[in-house]
Amino acid sequence: MSSKLFSPFTLRGLTLPNRIVVSPMCQYSAQDGFVNDWHLVHLGSRAVGGAGLVIVEAAGVLAEGRITPEDVGIWKDEHIEPLQRLTRFIETQGSFAGIQLAHAGRKASAWRPWAGKAGTVPAAEGGWETVGPSALPFDATFKAPVELSVAAIAERVQAFADAAQRALKAGFKVVEVHAAHGYLLHEFLSPLSNHRTDQYGGALENRARFLLEVVAAVRKVWPADLPLFVRVSATDWTDGGLTPDDIVAVSRLLREAGVDLVDVSSGGNVATAVIPTGPGYQTAFSARVRNEAKIATGTVGMITDATQAEHVLRTEQADLVLLARELLRDPYWPLHAADELKENIAWPPQYVRAASSKTPLRENVDYSDLD
Repeated sequence: MSSKLFSPFTLRGLTLPNRIVVSPMCQYSAQDGFVNDWHLVHLGSRAVGGAGLVIVEAAGVLAEGRITPEDVGIWKDEHIEPLQRLTRFIETQGSFAGIQLAHAGRKASAWRPWAGKAGTVPAAEGGWETVGPSALPFDATFKAPVELSVAAIAERVQAFADAAQRALKAGFKVVEVHAAHGYLLHEFLSPLSNHRTDQYGGALENRARFLLEVVAAVRKVWPADLPLFVRVSATDWTDGGLTPDDIVAVSRLLREAGVDLVDVSSGGNVATAVIPTGPGYQTAFSARVRNEAKIATGTVGMITDATQAEHVLRTEQADLVLLARELLRDPYWPLHAADELKENIAWPPQYVRAASSKTPLRENVDYSDLD
């Protein structure tokens, strides 16, 4: 029986060669939002390793939307050309490139993880004033954000649409709107961070309004034959916060708005939340969204081996498997997973000398000097 993990998957006019996705993982290594050689080698290695879709880390749709001053950006046209370098290389390896469009909201202007500091970076050291649905800080180490006005919300909706247009020019085939992990769109969705009393607060349909406006604006400029993803946090892991029931309801609205796949994660909006992590601890959330909202899903979170990933797909808990830390440990995980599942997939010709003797060779390549 052929594996599900290495079967193609089609959304709109895009067919991925397999179900393995490089989850967007911040590298905190950009300057003024520009990707560089680090990003080319980091992401390019995962494409060489055989992932079907490589998603670039959260890219700030505005400079204020970066998590840290070292985050990737897509808020100006000058960012396009360096991003094109990434997409060109990724596609030469038989993979496709996606990018996550993001605004970090009240969690923006943070120190990168290895700085040894917590909370908001001061203006004197490159930080900036943050924004959110309400003037509630993420925790005691962060400054309280400025509450967005209705007009300011509209400006940020437009920023997401403008970023999607830049992503298209840069050669990306997938855009993912980031509405998870305690960042701006998640902050609006969650009653724990959204205390508004206007049309963007209160009932779930109001708290989802900003996200749905972003999706509508992005879908309007994103080609009809290319897929649109949205990443969500299925629960805040805290009483009174977002629940899986809420996210199923939101996912139905996303499907109706033209979203093709919901990338289901969890947490990130409450600093004190206790999250019971373990192998596949989020796949049940993905299964609920997939089966109740009737939309394709991706799942992520401590998926580390091929058999586990295959099980997730065969039991219809998700349509795509996104790997993060495991692909940091092993960029060539897909090639090794194929061996484990007894799938003969072609290795890059430059690496074929290290592959199994049964590995197929790519056509029209001279292997005579690889012995």
